[in-house]
Amino acid sequence: MEQFDTLSLSTQGSALVITINRPASMNALALEVVADLERAVDYLEASGFKHRGVVITGAGEKAFVAGANIVQMNTMDAAAAEAYGRRMHQVTERLESLQLPVIAAVNGFALGGGCELALACDFIYASQKASFGQPEVTLGLVPGFGGSVRLPRRVGNAMARELIFTGRRIKAEEALRIGLANRLVAPEELLTEAVATIEEMAKVSPTAVANAKRAMIKMDSLDVHAGLELEAQSFREAFNTADSVEGRAAFVDKRAANFPGN
Repeated sequence: MEQFDTLSLSTQGSALVITINRPASMNALALEVVADLERAVDYLEASGFKHRGVVITGAGEKAFVAGANIVQMNTMDAAAAEAYGRRMHQVTERLESLQLPVIAAVNGFALGGGCELALACDFIYASQKASFGQPEVTLGLVPGFGGSVRLPRRVGNAMARELIFTGRRIKAEEALRIGLANRLVAPEELLTEAVATIEEMAKVSPTAVANAKRAMIKMDSLDVHAGLELEAQSFREAFNTADSVEGRAAFVDKRAANFPGN
């Protein structure tokens, strides 16, 4: 498995666990971390269905990712800051479009860039010690890693505006209530729960999961009629896959499916 300076990668069952491993800096998204995240996505794209899902978490007990690296940002001019943001845009878009499901296991602070990284995952499991926020306005800034786009889609426009305009930090319970997090988990059980969900997904067709994810991403920007048209096309395409042939035959034969993954 690939080696990284700022990340730790490990296999747990069917899941690849990516741990942002800079606890001394609260796992902040320094340029070095962004570069390693790019390489990690390269690895995932090349590995196909070697893993059945990805879990992203942070090292230590305090932070998932506490945000962007403000010390580095303070040395940048506007052009360099824009390039920093665009580079993270590329990382988050590539994470979002992976054929594998991606779970953010948020074990502590997920602020600014940390919240934005979590939002690029398919869904979020939060430790009871987790907290979330987009505090950029407290620095005279605005979200730069995707928060102004993805947060409204997750929690609705009005709630996203309130969180972004105030820079307010919310606890895990509030994140669960507003739909930012899918599940609230005891700290010691967080990674176990996320991996267990990947194992649950590993029992179904990997091709179907990838196709469903691809279609749902496209549907985000469509109205209902156009979305239904896309769903019909996606359903047709899925019907002709080897996984669908096997899944339907297994159901009729009353046996467990053995999905070929195509």
